[in-house]
Amino acid sequence: MAKNVGLNKAGRAKKDEFYTDYDVIQSELNYYEGQFEGKVVLCNCDDPFESNFAKFFLRNFNYLKLKRLICTSYAGSPMAGTQLSLFDDYDEPVTNQHGYVLDVSEVRMSNGRGVSDMDIQTLLHTKGVVKRLNGNGDYASDECLNYLKQSDIVVTNPPFSKFRPYLATLMQYHKKFLIIGNVNALTYKEVFPLIKNNEVWLGASIHSGDREFRVPDNYPLKASGYRVDAEGRKYIRVKGVRWFTNLDYTQRHEDLVLYKQYRSDDYPKFDNYDAIDVDKTADIPLDYSGYMGVPITFLDKFSPDQFDIVNANDVRTANDGKKSLGLIKNADGAITINGRTRRTYARIVIKNKKVQHIED
Repeated sequence: MAKNVGLNKAGRAKKDEFYTDYDVIQSELNYYEGQFEGKVVLCNCDDPFESNFAKFFLRNFNYLKLKRLICTSYAGSPMAGTQLSLFDDYDEPVTNQHGYVLDVSEVRMSNGRGVSDMDIQTLLHTKGVVKRLNGNGDYASDECLNYLKQSDIVVTNPPFSKFRPYLATLMQYHKKFLIIGNVNALTYKEVFPLIKNNEVWLGASIHSGDREFRVPDNYPLKASGYRVDAEGRKYIRVKGVRWFTNLDYTQRHEDLVLYKQYRSDDYPKFDNYDAIDVDKTADIPLDYSGYMGVPITFLDKFSPDQFDIVNANDVRTANDGKKSLGLIKNADGAITINGRTRRTYARIVIKNKKVQHIED
């Protein structure tokens, strides 16, 4: 997978606030409609006036039969507060030192057929619907953690630079979630064990390509795919985007169709792992019952009913004394095939549950 150099720099600079396109949200949520009835949804990285997550759940509040929607914004966001002139007639002054919260249990429809943009604007303009938080709206603050405790499902696009601690917080509080991250997060030591243990998996709608995100006006990134629309809003295209979730859906239990037969000449073994190297998910042999090292993008097609993910330490044949996350990576010791170091991306070790014998 090609590296997104600009994105990596942005992450290190903590300037990775990406605002998700409405259609990206709609495409993924289509797979989980029945799981939201009677639930409290929390979008805890979302300015209620700017976020398409807020807009999506307000528009579909009645259709999904939500019990409650909570959206909290971070005061330090370059976009947060751009609409706070709406509060000018309030007794409390407008400030960018505090976050804001939208908390609704009802969304009215003026025409009785569906929630319109005008319905949403009317709701957001209603005094008391959006309130100032006591703190800055950080998802990890006590104030926002209290909202997290009240929620059933968290749906948002957290800053990529905070993905690890953000996911850890959701797991700590045993929350269902649907969040956006970069595919490289699969290799993090805090994330891969969750994937391996079937506690977290990839979503249904994004398996390849890149996606466009709106970024703040002062965003420094100028990479391929960068554009400015007619209103001066900035957008970038980000490679390797994925949904991460623990909400189940039918498609993840469908077997990957395999068509290639195993031939030892086509699938060399690693020198220090008892596993064959498979360069592409499409090349996984249909008749091999042993261990296989496959790309991390295999997880786009992974069915836990068809494959097991195996701890790489369990198939290590040369003990170099280094710990493994369960992945085959150069950081864990040189990956070699026929005595030559293989400079490759991380490999996941898998085994096909449905193959009984190897035909050599």
